[in-house]
Amino acid sequence: MSVWTDPIETWRAWLAARLLGVGLPAAAVDALLTALGAAGIVTGCLLFTIVLIWAERRLVARMQDRVGPNRTGPQGLLQPVADVLKLLTRELVTPTGADRWVYNLAPILAVTSVLAMWAVIPFAVNIVGADLNVGVIYVAGAGSLGTLAIMLAGWSSNNKYGLLGAFRAVAQLVSYEAPMLLSLAVPVLLARSMSLPAIVAAQEAAWFIVLAPIPALVFFITSVAEAGRAPFDLLEADSEIATGYSVEYGGMRFGLLMAAEFLHGFTVGALVAVLFLGGWQGPLAERYPLLGSLYFALKAFAGYFLVVLLRTALPRWRIDQMLDLCWKFLTPLALGALTATMIADKLAEQIGSGLGPRLLALWIANGLVAWAAVWLLARSARRLREAEEKAARLRHRRAPSVPVAITPAPPATAASKTALEQPGT
Repeated sequence: MSVWTDPIETWRAWLAARLLGVGLPAAAVDALLTALGAAGIVTGCLLFTIVLIWAERRLVARMQDRVGPNRTGPQGLLQPVADVLKLLTRELVTPTGADRWVYNLAPILAVTSVLAMWAVIPFAVNIVGADLNVGVIYVAGAGSLGTLAIMLAGWSSNNKYGLLGAFRAVAQLVSYEAPMLLSLAVPVLLARSMSLPAIVAAQEAAWFIVLAPIPALVFFITSVAEAGRAPFDLLEADSEIATGYSVEYGGMRFGLLMAAEFLHGFTVGALVAVLFLGGWQGPLAERYPLLGSLYFALKAFAGYFLVVLLRTALPRWRIDQMLDLCWKFLTPLALGALTATMIADKLAEQIGSGLGPRLLALWIANGLVAWAAVWLLARSARRLREAEEKAARLRHRRAPSVPVAITPAPPATAASKTALEQPGT
């Protein structure tokens, strides 16, 4: 055992030997090491959020042909640090009439929900906080805590705009959990396990995005909506409800809400990498876990780049468009893809045990689901266009014919004739 083959266990063994040497009991040493591991994950995620804020601001600026932060520190690297210091030194003001306990609890709950997801995400073959046999359910439950935090923040602020943001959280976040959970069931079905390390290990032969591209797309879209990122940022629409649920928050309370939002955006990329892109899988990843962590980071950043790209490229959707996309398209699509995957995977088992029959059956199933979705969309668009044309024809028929009065031109005078005969008129 060495740092290159098992870095976490090497560190634990070294530290445990030192603690046992000073007379601490084994149970206390084990509890202390677990607490230190949890504290390391939390601290690393919070510090990494500062880097994410700088990277996203620079990336969005480049996409929009701007410069971005470039004054505080080289290339603006110290701008997030300056922002954190500013938030820490601002006065914490609680609005009159607010529910004080719930108002203060909401930002903590928001950032805790995102940090809790990282406890089960495998960074490498033997680098994971906790390998739960219900890891997928744990991730879904931890994400629901973030939804609850947004609702509590808007409701407890005693502000009408914050309350509207909480109402939108109920409409948006709770709705998009349905297609997200349906798409989450697909990697569980393909891996025959709810454990995230087991799902990553099951993608050794082929990534699940190859076997199930439609569930991967549905999961990515619904995860962006669950994170409240653009174009699904109706919870904090500046032009409509003045930042919504966070309108009454200032100082480090606001900082915690924003840290949760930025970290959640990267968490979406990490979950997509684990569930559909093979996680840490790659050449020599099992032999050198640190190399596997690099593969995982690159895949997570690729997913995060798409999240930022959506924020930059697409405008904010209306509430009716967002709900129509969820209930009329994504939910039926996810349900159809899950059903087709179940049937195709079972048929592939009857045909043969190799990757070829399974890949062929799942590709055919996803192709049929995609064809059905496109056909239904085209049919719906055609019916809508025909209804609009029929309504336009009825309006044209019912429009009264209004006679147009024609006013005769006045008789030409001598002055007007002279002016017309002059050059240049």
